[in-house]
Amino acid sequence: MPPHPLIGHARQITELAQDIESGNIAHAYLFAGSPSLGKSTIAKWFAREILTDKKTPEEKEVIDHELERLIHADFLSLDQLWIEEQCEDFDIIAQSTNVPQQHRAKTPTMKTDTIGIDDVREIQMRLQESGDGKFRFCFIRGIERMNESAANSFLKILEEPPPGRVFLLTTDTLATVIPTILSRSRVLRFQRVADKDIISLLKDTPEEDRSFILHLAQGAPGTAIKLLRDPDLLRIEHTLHDTALAFWEDSSSIDRMMALKPLFERGPESDRFLFHLALALRETTNYKPEQERALSHLSEGLRTNANRQLMTEEFALQIEK
Repeated sequence: MPPHPLIGHARQITELAQDIESGNIAHAYLFAGSPSLGKSTIAKWFAREILTDKKTPEEKEVIDHELERLIHADFLSLDQLWIEEQCEDFDIIAQSTNVPQQHRAKTPTMKTDTIGIDDVREIQMRLQESGDGKFRFCFIRGIERMNESAANSFLKILEEPPPGRVFLLTTDTLATVIPTILSRSRVLRFQRVADKDIISLLKDTPEEDRSFILHLAQGAPGTAIKLLRDPDLLRIEHTLHDTALAFWEDSSSIDRMMALKPLFERGPESDRFLFHLALALRETTNYKPEQERALSHLSEGLRTNANRQLMTEEFALQIEK
């Protein structure tokens, strides 16, 4: 478990602390909200608080060490998945996942970020093992990643959970979680965090970078932490933002088309540049509502199977007008 600080979400933390105090621990919690808000951090904090409850300082130190290295017998985690041609390094996977995934490497069809029925079976087998304490936790990031067969199998576990088993589930999109899983989980909704809370992370950061990180974070502490810990990523984001600003301001037609090239291919780079285009538009001195409508139309179109280059070129022509 990475030592991320708890930023914001006081209401959710208080509710979870009250559950610990009263001993009223639900068998399943669903932490729901946009990416990078801190859902996983608080879910893991909750498990840690229970596993270290009434322990001596020395015992807590041992437990923290085991949780950080994902070797604690009472904490299972299914986060990063083995994905053919994308993530095949088990050393990297082991940094966030301790549920066995060798079955995925043996199955040629495992090429997507989808939790399958074999993944759920591995969880079920691990949960049947004996643990060290009263509670055993199973953390699953992105419960919406389960396919239909996996969700149905997991639902059977939720309907008759083994004694002392607690599921900590997260989702970026509550609407994509099947209703039967929702009905059997205690849902905690997470909202964006105020800048005054996030800025506590950035007290030793130069003013220019501090303002930029807050601007990019948009209320998501995880984004701020990621940028703070990765100077190379921060430089890349600066470059993307400068390019986006130039696109809206004094660029020539040729420069505009060159700037939009990342949108021609589907992927993270395209998504990030769209994000920067949206942020930069509001910063320009010649902002026009029709430009925002054109960008929104482009963003919606790029989520379809339409010709991305053609849509992007049409967008550039609209902006020229």
